Amino acid sequence: MTSRGPIRLAMVGGGPGSFIGPVHRMAAELDGRIRLVAGAFSRDATKNAEAAGAWGVAADRAYGDYRAMIAAEAVRDDGAEMVAVVTPNHLHFDVSATALKAGLHVMSDKPATLDLAEAKALAGVVAGSGRLYGLTHVYTGYPMVREAREIVRRGDLGAVRKIVAEYPQGWLSRPIERDGDKQAGWRSDPAQSGVGGCIGDIGVHAFNLAEFVGGVRVERLCGDVSTVVPGRALDDDCNVLLRFAGGARGVIIASQISAGARNGLKIQVYGEKGGLTWSHERHTELTIDWLDAPSQVLHAGAAYLSAPAQAASRLPTGHPEGFVEAFANIYRDFADAIGEGRADAGLVPDIAEGVRGMAFVETAVAASRAGDGWVAMPRSLT
Repeated sequence: MTSRGPIRLAMVGGGPGSFIGPVHRMAAELDGRIRLVAGAFSRDATKNAEAAGAWGVAADRAYGDYRAMIAAEAVRDDGAEMVAVVTPNHLHFDVSATALKAGLHVMSDKPATLDLAEAKALAGVVAGSGRLYGLTHVYTGYPMVREAREIVRRGDLGAVRKIVAEYPQGWLSRPIERDGDKQAGWRSDPAQSGVGGCIGDIGVHAFNLAEFVGGVRVERLCGDVSTVVPGRALDDDCNVLLRFAGGARGVIIASQISAGARNGLKIQVYGEKGGLTWSHERHTELTIDWLDAPSQVLHAGAAYLSAPAQAASRLPTGHPEGFVEAFANIYRDFADAIGEGRADAGLVPDIAEGVRGMAFVETAVAASRAGDGWVAMPRSLT
């Protein structure tokens, strides 16, 4: 929140039929630091007006085109100060770059762009804009994920030896994109999604979480990225072996054809002295299994947690918080950085993480298609 009140937000995308748009809106406004004032929610005029009405946006600030919206809002005295990008991947670069060049901060849904070349170009735009750019790798906003990160950073586990991140879903076990399912449709379309299907949609979350919690960067990988459902244009299952800086090994398993799986994100980090486990399905708990001591279960909201974990908790221990609150932590941290005039937003994933995510996707897909085995992650990501 600024001295003039909440930071004013405009949204691109997120109209009726969107899954993630309403989540962005709820998360942004949850703590009162941000207020949605404008949007280009849909190219369909009726849906655009419907979204504006439902979310309390004035009719004259529901724009039919995001470029027109950014141009108009950038010159209003009460205009938007930041833009949330909630569209399919192919629009991420242009919306983000247009907003940044107009002097607006940007919060984008992941992945950062359609491909690595765009991500690198966007990094240049961010650097020259003097504005903040955030990426909603939402799982980094969970209190117990931040606690896990602190445990590893303190060295409680000793040197990290192995990191396993898995993300099974089953909702694309059938070719529902052929039946008109909007969410499946764009995720299965290379023109809108990019070279990665499952790996770009959820595999990139597992990759980000592995580096965020583990505190080490992937240097080499061996990818098996495949399409299981016949006729699907993009991958729906991937398995990637990892080698991290410092010698740790790892595995990423991401799948959208694991029938019966819902949203089973899980990360395990093993060090010399023990290992920790966090699961999205039991997200208020963090388990630590020690080599020479009894296991521990830590709980969100408890007074014994680190400062970053406590700052991410809104309720006392035993009162569960979830996906929207984790999303809101990212928006709240971003709003605080804007309000304080800081040059970075702390734990909020930034454009560097966006570039790394796209490098992971493209490297794994290319290596898998070529059967190249172990390959290096690009050394220069600028």
